[in-house]
Amino acid sequence: MEQTTGEKRKFIIPHTYAIIFSIIILAMLATYFLPAGQYERVEEGGRTIVVENSYSQVDQSPVSIFEMFTAIPLGMQAGARIIFYIFLVGGAFGIIRATGAIESGVNALVQRMQGSGIWLIPISMTVFSILGFSTGMSEETIIFVPIGIAIARALGYDALVGTAMVSTGAASGFIGGMLNPFTVGIAQEIAEVKLFSGIGFRSVVYVFILLVAIIYVMRYAKKIQADPTKSIMYDIEQKIKLVKVSDIDTFDKFTTRHILVLLTLLTGILVNMYGVFKLDWFLDELAANFIIVGFVAGILGGLNINKLFDALVDGMKIVAFGALIVGFARAILVVLESGVIIDTIVYSLVQVISHLPQAFNAVGMFAVQVIINFFIPSGSGQAATTMPIMVPIADLLGMERQVAVLAFQYGDAITNSIIPTSAALMGYLAIAGIPYERWVKFIWKLIVIWLIIAAIALVAAVMLGVS
Repeated sequence: MEQTTGEKRKFIIPHTYAIIFSIIILAMLATYFLPAGQYERVEEGGRTIVVENSYSQVDQSPVSIFEMFTAIPLGMQAGARIIFYIFLVGGAFGIIRATGAIESGVNALVQRMQGSGIWLIPISMTVFSILGFSTGMSEETIIFVPIGIAIARALGYDALVGTAMVSTGAASGFIGGMLNPFTVGIAQEIAEVKLFSGIGFRSVVYVFILLVAIIYVMRYAKKIQADPTKSIMYDIEQKIKLVKVSDIDTFDKFTTRHILVLLTLLTGILVNMYGVFKLDWFLDELAANFIIVGFVAGILGGLNINKLFDALVDGMKIVAFGALIVGFARAILVVLESGVIIDTIVYSLVQVISHLPQAFNAVGMFAVQVIINFFIPSGSGQAATTMPIMVPIADLLGMERQVAVLAFQYGDAITNSIIPTSAALMGYLAIAGIPYERWVKFIWKLIVIWLIIAAIALVAAVMLGVS
């Protein structure tokens, strides 16, 4: 037998599904040890409201092992509307991606801006941020990282700048989340608040988040352009032959077809906004409109019928991880409800958070979401896991449910740019050849600034009564 004493074993981060299944097991065990209890609830204005000071203990109702496994298909059923919404929207964007319009459009933009040097950074970051807040684009932007790096190196920067142009731009929009159907849309559906409401407040916070990111990346770019030895990647960059600008044109030329596809996508987003704010559209109508947009974009983009539906299925495959995790996360809620202990957990958290000054209650919820995000980095999965608990907490603390959604949104999105459990981040770094520890050295200050902005925004949201 080989001796392993003294060998340093590498810690392997558990699979997200494994983490959630572990939580399901813990939830089942908790039904044996936590006292069962319930709040009284009433219907008010189309919402189910928790009655303050109505918590009382009831008879214990422990969940068996078989009932725990039964909770998984029941969770899938409970989250079906959200799950199929994610699949259909993902499929629609799969068709749009198959046309090559987004890739060619971004490529055309960066080539047009080659002579503008430093100004390519804010323009690129703004473009990717728009994709982030309107379509929830995250992992999908990985394909643009090689272009960003090639451009950055050609302009005298390093791989960190090229990666940040893409990733922090998309992240800024994802944090803003004004029209993000996968995080804000799902959280608001669970919280029973009007879809994409609070867009004005979110937009203001988004501007600050994006501006700070742009300034942060531009300052670093200017510093290493003036003195390349200041680059965090200096030794690695010295080993890499600089890529010529002429070598970056790896995508198809930007054509009239591509323009029509992007105009179709823009029109679809505008129609969805009109439907949400004027026609009371919700997930079913939004999904239907995205399907129409996908089909029209595919036809205009030159896809034949087989390629169109292949792309639809491929798009669904990409989001399958996040879609099905909603059902697994809902299984946690099914177990907690079956064991009649979810209100006990809510009651306990309320007792802790309520000792904070009222304006900082939301910051406490935000801190909880930041911690949970390390273990459940999927935005849709985290929404399904935490919002059923955070909503009644908000009610009991006299806080607007919109603020609970904001606390989830910022807690979910900001740390995705630094936590090692983020699939998008690991994809960025893998394709860019950037060691994780060097990325942390580059990005940690920006993450701290973003967290501070979010905390201030949540205090402001409470004081302003954002709803």
